[in-house]
Parts: sequence; structure tokens; C-alpha cells
Amino acid sequence: MSASFPPRRAVLEAAAALALAGACAVATAQSADPAWPNRPIRVVIPYGAGSSPDVFARLVGERLQQRLGQPVVVENRPGAGGNVATGAVARAPGDGYTFVVSTNGPLVYNTILYRKLPYDPFTDLRPVVLGGGQANVCAVRADSGIGSLKQLVDAMKAQPGKFNFSSVGTGSLAHLGVELLKARTGAYAVHIPYPSSPAAILALLQGDVHFACVPAIAVMPQVKAGKLRALAVSTAQRSALMPDIPTMKEAGLPDVENLAWMAFMAPASTPTPVVERMNREINAVLQMPEVRQRMHAQFMEPIGGTIDDLRRFMLREREVMAPVIRRSGATID
Repeated sequence: MSASFPPRRAVLEAAAALALAGACAVATAQSADPAWPNRPIRVVIPYGAGSSPDVFARLVGERLQQRLGQPVVVENRPGAGGNVATGAVARAPGDGYTFVVSTNGPLVYNTILYRKLPYDPFTDLRPVVLGGGQANVCAVRADSGIGSLKQLVDAMKAQPGKFNFSSVGTGSLAHLGVELLKARTGAYAVHIPYPSSPAAILALLQGDVHFACVPAIAVMPQVKAGKLRALAVSTAQRSALMPDIPTMKEAGLPDVENLAWMAFMAPASTPTPVVERMNREINAVLQMPEVRQRMHAQFMEPIGGTIDDLRRFMLREREVMAPVIRRSGATID
């Protein structure tokens, strides 16, 4: 299994370890049906058809139903920044037949962005597996005269208030990843949210904004067409899918890492044997060459790992991003 998710400081590992005991309280003494699964399994997606989580869930679901012997039905329930679907699964019966493939926002960021979230992802849901991730790519127009991320940051610091950037919405990784960059470097740029990646990229192409750090699948076609210049990827290591693009650390900006990730989660009362079986089966699916190839075509990297890997990862994400979100002043309600 790939270890694509970003490493964090040792102090965050310690914080995660301290929180682990409390997070484990979601497990219950409920026993799994020995015949599980004996009916269709529902996987809810917090976003619309064609979104990265939707593509990922359908790809994995096709193979899961072959391995489990039951249909895997993908249901799209977009709304409220992913909270509608994620909250619905948090309230669903823990019978082993309802799961969600959710993302950074509903599973971590929204706990800080929303004053009152109708669910707690750390207690109302059980981690199953970290499924996949996608790097953000920071890009400028090819004719901008900016040749590196360090050059962009230096220009922002020298001319505060001049630069702006597009994102796919307040609280998205495309927004908060730049807020992390600003926090680490002392640079300043104005955030302009757009409803989607294509809209954010169109704004950049038209010159309405100076740069964007959005998912690779939205950026790379324009890079290949010579209209945009890719400055850096947001992950800790270079992506094998974009080997010529440096990491932010290689670009001279250490400690700036982020990943657009997707995870399978279950209602908190889902029996441990069911969660463990799903973890094993999804990990096996993520190792299939044809699955990896199709994910790579979407600029997604399979990740996988244990249940506890995902739990610790979510806790680290919260520790890193909570102060960044509060510093930015971003709120949604």
C-alpha cells in the first residue's frame, strides 16, 4: 500500500496518540451477523455524480461487490459542504449496510468551520480505510512572468493586497491549503471562492485571479496545453503522475503539505468484524492493477492502510488545520 498521505511533526503524533483512546469509544459490543453481507450495501457520496469521491466509490464498489457477493449501491447526496450525506450516515443504523465515502471537509475541516455541526465525525462515525488522495497543484498563467512558487510568495510579501487566488469554495482544500501557505510564509493574498474547479481555473485563465492551488485533474490539462504553468504540488513527495513538478519543500517552502483525500467511514455502532472485513477488502481492491490505473487516470493515488492509520491521520489533520482555519477567519454558518 502506498504511503502517500503527508507526514506530520512528532508532536502531532503524540497528540494523536493521546486522543486515540477517546476516539476508540465509537466501537460497541454489538456482534456482526455471521451471514454478513446478505443484502445490498449502500455507499453514500456527499457530492454529485462525476466528482472525485463519486468516481472513486464507483470504481471500488464494482470490485467490492465481486468480492462480497452483494451489490454495492452508490448514492449521491450533495449539500451543505458534504454535511448532508456525512451526517445522514452518522445517524444511520450500524448494521453494516451503510457507509460513506467522505473527504477533508465533512470529516475534519467542517468541525471548525461550522459553529454547530449536526454530527461529530470523531465520535459518530467509525474509520474504515483511507482510500485515495489527490495533490493540489499551484499554478499561474503561463504568461504571468512568475516561474516558481518562491517567486510568487516573494511577490505576495512585497506587494500585500495585490494578489488574489481562486478556490472551489470557502473551507475547501483549495482555499485552506493556500491559507496554510500564507500562515507558514507570512504572505498575503485575497481569497475569491468559485463553485467548482472548472470555474476556478477559468477565472485564472481569464486573468480574474493571479493563481490557484486546485486538484491536479483540473489543472494539468491546461498545463499540458501551455496555458498554465505548474509551480508546485502540495504533497510531501513528488507525484509519480506529475514527476516534473516540484513539491513545495523543493520550491523552498518547508512544512507546507496537504492532500485532497477520501475515506470510507461507517456509523459508530457498526460491528468491528464488519469494519475490519471492509478494511481488508478495500485494501485488496486498491492493490488491483486496473483499479490503480483508473485512479491514476484521474490523478488520484490509492492509499489504503489500517483502521487506526485513518483515525490517526484525521486527528493529525485536525491538529494542523484548526489553527490555520481560525487564523484565516473562515466560517460557513
